Amino acid sequence: MKAFPWLGAVVLCGLGCSSTPPANWVKGGAALEIPRARWVFGSSVVEILPDGHVLANGEPVMSVDRGGRVFDEDREPIALLEPDGRVVGPDEEALGVVGAEHASKPEEENAWLSVAQSGEVIVYNDEGERMAAGVWIGCNGSARAHQVCTLVTHLMALKMRALAERSEPSVGIGIGIGVGVGR
Repeated sequence: MKAFPWLGAVVLCGLGCSSTPPANWVKGGAALEIPRARWVFGSSVVEILPDGHVLANGEPVMSVDRGGRVFDEDREPIALLEPDGRVVGPDEEALGVVGAEHASKPEEENAWLSVAQSGEVIVYNDEGERMAAGVWIGCNGSARAHQVCTLVTHLMALKMRALAERSEPSVGIGIGIGVGVGR
């Protein structure tokens, strides 16, 4: 069983179903280098293709461009990575901060996930305990390329957390196998 069969619909409707793109959408945000990269986590694979398309287990879920824009398959805005690392969604929704190796949730100062230079993905729970969440291969080029991998990881994990918070406390929804983000 694949761990991401529902991800495309989740990302498309969860982050991209709004009418007003971020204020700097047309101008663009952070200058990025799009790597050819692969996040392997259990039986799940997320790929970033050089043209910016992001696939989860072979299914398109979003695209990233060199201007920091993240959009769905209909080219509707999902998020914009600003040059200062802030991630802004439609209707100016704060989606956190993403650097080359670390990402924080909206209105939090501490990182909730990291993509190490080795490619290892680490998720931190509320007590700061580390949990392994697979590995990115191909993100170890420039800081701008590495930031794309961190951005994709952050957006996917952020959405999974939002889904988990809406579900019953006994139900844990996660990314792949074993990275639960349930309550």
